Amino acid sequence: MSLEEKLACGLEEMGLHLDPVTRSSLLNYMALMQKWNKVYNLTAVRDPDKMVTQHLLDSLAVLPHIVGRRIIDVGTGPGLPGIPLALANPALEVTLLDSNHKKTSFLRQACLELGLNNTMVVCERVEAWRPEEKYDVVISRAFSDLAEFASLASHLCSDTGLMLAMKGIYPHEELTQLPATVALLGVEPLKVPGLDAERHLVLLRPIKMEAMG
Repeated sequence: MSLEEKLACGLEEMGLHLDPVTRSSLLNYMALMQKWNKVYNLTAVRDPDKMVTQHLLDSLAVLPHIVGRRIIDVGTGPGLPGIPLALANPALEVTLLDSNHKKTSFLRQACLELGLNNTMVVCERVEAWRPEEKYDVVISRAFSDLAEFASLASHLCSDTGLMLAMKGIYPHEELTQLPATVALLGVEPLKVPGLDAERHLVLLRPIKMEAMG
């Protein structure tokens, strides 16, 4: 099965209907990642078949849970899940945040080559980034444990926004250590076609300090 077919079949299985141009852009993004990976070591996954599953489909599995318009992907690395989400839904405004200069160099080049006008790349530590406007969704895929994610990134989230943490197996231990500054809204299992491993999405909402007081 070609990479095009693998991606198309996976999207169909997930109920995501993306046009051929978008699917092509997703594969172009993956090809850029492979090219830069030789020098910059962006990802440990190097097999193209696995990249379709573990990077593209895995990132797009959260699409039904994305609310609002403004999204920030913290600790985005090579742009996961931010770039696939930005490609799949051009109406989103996606900020890709990472403190690694090599990775943000790649992100800027990738956004340029892919013609992604709905993304912004920021090279900054998450706790230091102070945007003018807060976000509807703060998402992280491989950032850190839940407690650290909640404490470092909750200032980026609007009062009605969501914090989404992409996890593998159900994070029992991490959930017990969540700070009082966030409310747990739920943990959703994600089905990623072709992936023989568990995936979960943890949904959090910051609690306003005055509400706590």
